[in-house]
Amino acid sequence: MRHARSLRIAAAISMLALAGCTVGPKYMPPSVPAPPSFKELSPTAYKSTLPGAWQPARPQDAVLKGKWWEMFQEPELNALEDQLDINNQNIAQYFQNFMAARAQVGQARSQYFPTVTADPSITKGGTGGRSSTAAVSNLTSANTTGTTVGNTQSVSTSYTGITLPIDVSWEPDLWGRVRNTVRQAQYAAQVSAADLENERLTEQADLAAYYFELRGQDALQDLYNRTIEADKESLNLTRSLYETGIDSEEDVDQADITLKNAQEAGAGIATNRAIYEHAIATLIGKPASEFSLPVKMLSTPIPAIPVGVPSDLLQRRPDIAAAERTMAEANALIGVEKAAYYPNVSLTASGGLEGSALKTLFSVPGLFWSLGASASQIIFDAGLRKSTVAQYTAQYNADVAAYKQAVLTAFQQVEDYVATLRVTSDQINREDQAIEAAQKYLNIATARRSRSLFKCHDGTAHSA
Repeated sequence: MRHARSLRIAAAISMLALAGCTVGPKYMPPSVPAPPSFKELSPTAYKSTLPGAWQPARPQDAVLKGKWWEMFQEPELNALEDQLDINNQNIAQYFQNFMAARAQVGQARSQYFPTVTADPSITKGGTGGRSSTAAVSNLTSANTTGTTVGNTQSVSTSYTGITLPIDVSWEPDLWGRVRNTVRQAQYAAQVSAADLENERLTEQADLAAYYFELRGQDALQDLYNRTIEADKESLNLTRSLYETGIDSEEDVDQADITLKNAQEAGAGIATNRAIYEHAIATLIGKPASEFSLPVKMLSTPIPAIPVGVPSDLLQRRPDIAAAERTMAEANALIGVEKAAYYPNVSLTASGGLEGSALKTLFSVPGLFWSLGASASQIIFDAGLRKSTVAQYTAQYNADVAAYKQAVLTAFQQVEDYVATLRVTSDQINREDQAIEAAQKYLNIATARRSRSLFKCHDGTAHSA
């Protein structure tokens, strides 16, 4: 008896020791090449603070909080962005995907615990015909009742059975299959969370871009309206000069063509404005037919856009974080499949109450129980497990390549946008200078034509 008890204790200790064993490769966060600075930034605008070019990936997409669009100081844009976060259907879809991923984590964790089932039943039966009472008693338990009708040659017996069984089964996580499954579900939920944040930022950025494009169309429409008015004045002035003999009929036709071209271009601006307005309506979850924005000129200056340190920028991007956590998810799946090489151990227990009536159901004779353990091991599967592990290993390597490509694409995009910002800023300065020179020329030409027209009407001078 003591020897059997010692064996049971030793077996329990062995089970606990095995429970700490986890098979599969350990996940190591990859390193990414981070240059000390962005090439397209001027040396005066950026100073590197990085000690080296290689930095470990530490996703910090969670720091992307706050209303970044408020830097533009546009109350109307702020109100639209608030509506987008609530009513945008793409964001709602990604949010529900994230909630589903979180639920799968709970499903995976449930495998840590035993499964308990109950199967209560009530049966009513009987026997009849020529049989003996002893034969009938073999079909009933100690807590079932029988009724004998007739003599020993003709026996009729009925009985009632009430059973309340409870079964418990549990597979201990000896090789880390459940732990790796939970990790895989957690990483998948983190990928979904990063995808949600990436979608939210994308929609917010699109809304801001469409808003400023629309306001740009308003400014362009105002510019064309003023240009049309100036061309009308120029046409009237040219006609007056033609009538006085200073300009020719060709000059009048040229001024008329310039006016008509400006009118045609100005009329086409309304189409682009309507498209941007419809896009904004869709982003904030409203029908395009029920949404409109009044014409408005922007008056706030353009804020300076902070670019940031390359490595910090990568860590803040949700798409980079999603790619990194996808690798971790694939690594956990390798561990899940490697656990299939080891045997599965299942512990079972069952017990319950049995009787012919409620008063006998809860008595000691009505109690029954059993304990059991089993183990199963696949001996031959024609290379199925080996091929499955190879499949997930290849998938992990593919995810590593996808992550590196995502990093390279991120650097490309930042360099593209920084270059665009730098070149566009230079173009704006040059255009301002061109506008200033053109305005100076216009003032001089208008004053000269006005003096010529005045002299012709005054009769003091005449020029062919």
